[in-house]
Amino acid sequence: MAARAVAAPLIDAGFPQLKSRIIERTGHFYYQDKDDLLWERVRKRLRATGLPDSTRYLTLLDDAISGPAEWGRLEAEITIGETFFFRYAEQFTALRDTILPEIIARKSATRRLRIWSAGCSTGAEAFSLSILVNEILGKSLEDWRIVILGTDINDSFLKAARQAQFGKWALRSMPPQERERYFIGIDKDRWQVRPEFRSIVRFERHNLLSLLDGTSPLELTEFDLILCRNVLIYFHPDTVVELVGALRDRLTEDGWMLLGHAEPNPTFSTMMQVVNLPGTVAYRHGSGAATTPAPPVSQLPALPPPEWKPFLPPPKPAEPVKAKRQAPPSAPTLPKAPSASDEPDALLEEIRARADAGDFAAADGLCRKALAEQPLDARLHFYRGLVLRELRRPGESEKSFLNSLYLDKSFAMAHYHLGLLLLADGRSGSGRRSLTNAARIAATMPGDRQLDEADGLTAKDLRDLVRAHLAADTPARRGG
Repeated sequence: MAARAVAAPLIDAGFPQLKSRIIERTGHFYYQDKDDLLWERVRKRLRATGLPDSTRYLTLLDDAISGPAEWGRLEAEITIGETFFFRYAEQFTALRDTILPEIIARKSATRRLRIWSAGCSTGAEAFSLSILVNEILGKSLEDWRIVILGTDINDSFLKAARQAQFGKWALRSMPPQERERYFIGIDKDRWQVRPEFRSIVRFERHNLLSLLDGTSPLELTEFDLILCRNVLIYFHPDTVVELVGALRDRLTEDGWMLLGHAEPNPTFSTMMQVVNLPGTVAYRHGSGAATTPAPPVSQLPALPPPEWKPFLPPPKPAEPVKAKRQAPPSAPTLPKAPSASDEPDALLEEIRARADAGDFAAADGLCRKALAEQPLDARLHFYRGLVLRELRRPGESEKSFLNSLYLDKSFAMAHYHLGLLLLADGRSGSGRRSLTNAARIAATMPGDRQLDEADGLTAKDLRDLVRAHLAADTPARRGG
């Protein structure tokens, strides 16, 4: 006798209400038109709890004592956690070659770096970021305060992330030699992330919808970089726009955001600056972003390689071949912008001309335009510092001088003008140190050597000027 086909269990009468509650709590609009898929996952929890139907199960979810834990189990059932290391090579290339170097240069004064992997699943994305940060900072990592935070709604994913153990599927894009650099073998099919890459990563439970109702933790703020990839596809389009706006508000003023390849929305360009990078699009928080998206930023030069570099799949054939990298310096530093053409010098001449004419607002605009194209040119940061000081924006001026010095520590005039700015701000100790640094650099040069960006000032002239400023900055003159 032929086997009788078993009919699939019918969705019960209480399911629509349960479905509505699930979407309301998790925001997973993805299931709005996928009743069969959601019912299949709900049924697993019905079997596990021994409850007969959706109505009784909803009563359990509403229970003050047992409900929260069961919500966690249900959310673990309905969320999808497919992930692997260095997923979407184009975005990780942009992170390695452009985004992280820019952030590190800009944060060199505070040496504080905060990154959020929102919807981190089992942690591969957060640990991939840790590998990149370790590569770029090298031995100077210990001088930085770094937090890479991974959050997810799924407790089981977070538990796995904290264990930092991964199988072949999560490492499928990584060749064996790279796997040995980042992981310790547990057995033939399992590997654990090495301690040096785990130390700056932590994981916490978080529901992205809490960003919209005011219940999100206050410490989730001031991030330099937020990644929210392959999460927004589960939300209603209107909710997506609200969430991206809320994430933007958790960035620092110049912070960066990366979304999934399938998630861009034209509305985002009215909320943030759009940055076009090879193979991907990034977004930046900015005061002018709401009305005028920033022009595309050209790709920064690649970092000099450390002793090892994280594996990234080869670029697509259409992408241009990068120039051969030079040998690494003794300590990891960011390279200066290339000077293959005279365009930077022409921009500098125009900036000087506007500043000399007293049109400092126009000079600042030119500085910002030039820095969008040459963000690692120490001279441009220096001139913007001078212009901002004339515009009576001392905080931004100081930041520009510090960026210049991060890119070129031997820039005597940047040390000198930073010192003058600090003295004027009443910070005598820091100001005197900056002036002394300028004099020490000048002392290594012949006395008649004209200094860079000093309008004919010689090394001896600078030493004499520094002596005069230090003599004038006595306790009596300071009112001490």
